[in-house]
Amino acid sequence: MAKLDHEEGAAVAPGHPPANGYLLVPGGEPPGKLSAEPQNGPKAGCLTLNGVSRDRLVAAAESLGRPQTPLAPEEETQTRLLPTGPGEETPGAEGSRVPQTALSARRFVVLLIFSLYSLVNAFQWIQYSIISNVFEGFYGVSSLHIDWLSMVYMLAYVPLIFPATWLLDTRGLRLTALLGSGLNCLGAWIKCASVQQHLFWVTMLGQCLCSVAQVFILGLPSRIASVWFGPKEVSTACATAVLGNQLGTAVGFLLPPVLVPNTQNNTDLLACNISTMFYGTSSVATFLCLLTVIAFKEKPQYPPSQAQAVLQNSSPAEYSYKKSIRNLFRNIPFVLLLITYGIITGAFYSVSTLLNQMILTYYKGEEINAGRIGLTLVVAGMVGSILCGLWLDHTKTYKQTTLIVYILSFLGMVVFTVTLELGHIAIVFVTGGVLGFFMTGYLPLGFEFAVEITYPESEGTSSGLLNAAAQIFGILFTLAQGKLTSDYGPRIGNIFLCIWMFLGIFLTALIKSDLKRYNINIGIVNSDIKAVPVEDSPTDQESKTMMMSKQSESAI
Repeated sequence: MAKLDHEEGAAVAPGHPPANGYLLVPGGEPPGKLSAEPQNGPKAGCLTLNGVSRDRLVAAAESLGRPQTPLAPEEETQTRLLPTGPGEETPGAEGSRVPQTALSARRFVVLLIFSLYSLVNAFQWIQYSIISNVFEGFYGVSSLHIDWLSMVYMLAYVPLIFPATWLLDTRGLRLTALLGSGLNCLGAWIKCASVQQHLFWVTMLGQCLCSVAQVFILGLPSRIASVWFGPKEVSTACATAVLGNQLGTAVGFLLPPVLVPNTQNNTDLLACNISTMFYGTSSVATFLCLLTVIAFKEKPQYPPSQAQAVLQNSSPAEYSYKKSIRNLFRNIPFVLLLITYGIITGAFYSVSTLLNQMILTYYKGEEINAGRIGLTLVVAGMVGSILCGLWLDHTKTYKQTTLIVYILSFLGMVVFTVTLELGHIAIVFVTGGVLGFFMTGYLPLGFEFAVEITYPESEGTSSGLLNAAAQIFGILFTLAQGKLTSDYGPRIGNIFLCIWMFLGIFLTALIKSDLKRYNINIGIVNSDIKAVPVEDSPTDQESKTMMMSKQSESAI
């Protein structure tokens, strides 16, 4: 059952007469006086109604026989973009129509399906490295070969991110989701054919397909949240979508040491255990692929927010992928966020990949506990992600929250480094959990902050570039930290990451916060969006009303 926007507490007042409003169109400087200023953004505001006071607004409402409704300051001057009934439409410029906003119950199904197949993909990423010593012995390869089974996820993402985001922007959400789920399933089945000691190349082939699937997965959380969820739940939805990937990493830390214990002296038993893990993974991936085909839809019938209504009302012919990419790289705050997100997420990837080696350096024979520490790290991060999402939906303090979490992640990395070699594994569980709470909890913050400062550019493109930066830093950090860990020990490798995260704190502080999507949702526009008056006379209303024209990318 769709839920209307005014039931969700949208800023549009039900009794606000459109005849007395202003309607937003791109243009020059606004003719009226600024009455509000967007949070954390540049000078921008809602315009006074050509000098019309609040009393005149109420009087006009009475004259039209409409109920009086107390109006917030921004409601007095906000454009009435959408009608009151579901399925109705409001005429726009040049005959265009803006659909009614509503929330669809299917959004939870879409979110759940995505989260589950993202979980399986993340599980396949980490399932080798957490028992790296077992696979080294089984396939007779070096630790670097096993590390590459994880790093191939990062390597594949970088060259494929641009075609993947182009596909998402031009062919839509459903096709991208089908590719991600389908390739994930295919890669899992190929691994089932690799359970022989001389078939390392087959398991690498399957892992490569799973890494390609990841390209069609990691950029979707913010896109799904924006397309399916309303303004009051969008950050929480993004955090929940990211949660699926984190939960997959957690399961990847937990299950492989249990399913595939270190039985190097019994190769047949080891092969049987590996086969059990591979076949179980492929069965679950197949089921989720079928669910994606059946239940995953492109978008809801009605847009969930005014920001989405504006975007969906734009002509597809106006969209240019190349121009969108150029706009993003010219956006200095986004470029800074790109670097800082890459640093902290790349550090997380490196720690996750090398965790088994770090733990076994100080705690011999603790493969299972190494997996449990990784589980603790990620589960704590899942809690951090949800709490950060709820906090953002409540406060919209994107930069402040991002900076605080970044600082705490750095401190967590320092404490983890110091306590790792104390000889008390229980302490490592605690410090690993603290590190994961902040470092993993940062992931949805970066996605949502990027969407806010780059609106109306595609959420998939901004998220994809963030993930590409994370993969690049992840590869570099994993190789460098792995080399330092092998030659000088885990402490030096971790200090290397601490130095980079300290640099990330300063770069994060330089990011200018400009919440463009949030401002659109509450009716505040940038100063180069001007207002056009609508006639007061009901008889002239139909012929003289000018509605919101399509907003160009340059105007935003």
